[in-house]
Formats: sequence, C-alpha cells, structure tokens
Amino acid sequence: MRLKDKIAIVTGAGAGIGKATAEVFAEQGARVVVADVDAAGGQETVRTISAKGGVAHFVHADISKESEARKISDEAIARFGRIDILVNNAATFVLQGFAASAEDWRKSLETNVMGTALVTKYAAEHMRKTGGAIVIVGSISAFLAQPDFFAYSATKAALVQMARNMALDLGPHHIRVNAVCPGTILTAASERHMAKMGLTLDQFDREEGAKTFLGRAGRPREVANAIAFLVSDEASYITGASLMVDGGYSAQ
Repeated sequence: MRLKDKIAIVTGAGAGIGKATAEVFAEQGARVVVADVDAAGGQETVRTISAKGGVAHFVHADISKESEARKISDEAIARFGRIDILVNNAATFVLQGFAASAEDWRKSLETNVMGTALVTKYAAEHMRKTGGAIVIVGSISAFLAQPDFFAYSATKAALVQMARNMALDLGPHHIRVNAVCPGTILTAASERHMAKMGLTLDQFDREEGAKTFLGRAGRPREVANAIAFLVSDEASYITGASLMVDGGYSAQ
C-alpha cells in the first residue's frame, strides 16, 4: 500500500476534504490522527476508519489556540511515536468581501493562517528527525479574483505562499511541503453556501460546473487522492508546488 505504516495528521478531518483524506490515507495503510474542533464529526471519521479495519485516533482541537495546535502533535507522538505526514486542511469559511467584519477577519486569520502555521511549527519539530511530507490545503481562490470573496481568498493566498516558504526552510530536513488548491468541491461548506444563495444541489452543481472543463463540481475524494499522491514517495521530487484540483477552472 502507498502509505503503509506511515503516521499521518489530518486537521479538519471531521468532514469534507479532511474526512475524505483521512479515509483514503487509512485505506492506503497509514495510521491517522484525526484532528477537528467538531468532536462529533471527528469521532465519526474515526469510527468510519475503524469499521473498515483502519487505525485512527481523534484529537479535539481548535487550531486557532496555540496550546491546542501543539496538542495535536503531542498526542500523535504519544500514541504512535512519530509523525510522517501532516495535512493542514482545517479552515473557517468567511465568504465575504467588504461585508466582512473585524471579527470575521480575526476568526479567519487566526484559524486559516495562524492555526496552520502553529500546527506545522509543532509537527515539524518532530518531523525534522525523520523527514516527511506536508500538504497545505489552499484554494484556487488564492489565484483568481472572485466577487465579494476576498476575506477568504486573502487567507488562502497566504497559505500558498506559506507552503513555498516552508518548503524552502524544511527542505534541508528532508521534509517536502506542497499546496493542493481545490476548486468548487461539494462539501458541507458548499452546502451552507448553497443555502445562503437559495440554490439546490443540482442548480449549484450545474452553475459551478459550467465554470470548469469537466462540467461539474468536484467531490472530496478527488482532492483526497491528489493529497495522497503528494505525501507519498511517488512525489519524492515535488516540493514548493501548488497543485490545482479544479476540473480546469483556473486554466481558462
């Protein structure tokens, strides 16, 4: 199996892309630390993995708090002894432009940017000993201008640049760092956006699909498969890169 005996942390693994990634990792042989602020969602991911014969451990953590960002790595080491893979997927979705309040900005920056930096800081302290791979989940919104969206886009642009800088700093320690940048993916976050816009699933899929070459929105597992490739030995000479997983949206 591609990730046999690897120890992986996936943040935001209680739903959507994070859940799919944790499940794919387990299917490919990894033991997975499932981290999420949503205890019910995170524990459900662990149950799903366990029911299929995989190994997973849940850590309840709000990554915007430094002590909890550190706790994720501490528990991974206590439980499994090392960290080989880190996927920074946890995020808050402030899908607004000028309407975003100071509190919206604070929440978004503290979770998406600072939280990702802190989780990586503490994981990298252990990964420097053995090497490994890190993936930061960015977005095509880091590269494209989209109306009334810049509060979210700004944080994702920061993450893409963070991945490049971390790749430079961690390269000498044999740690690769890349970003995966999804387009429109059918997740709980997109469902909340549909409800806000008054769209049905079919309407949303049709409207968003029209912006892609493939004529549809993506599914979480399609992003998870791309992440699994980037953290595997098959991607051993890929670092500092941003992989678009968007059905061609950003290529237009």
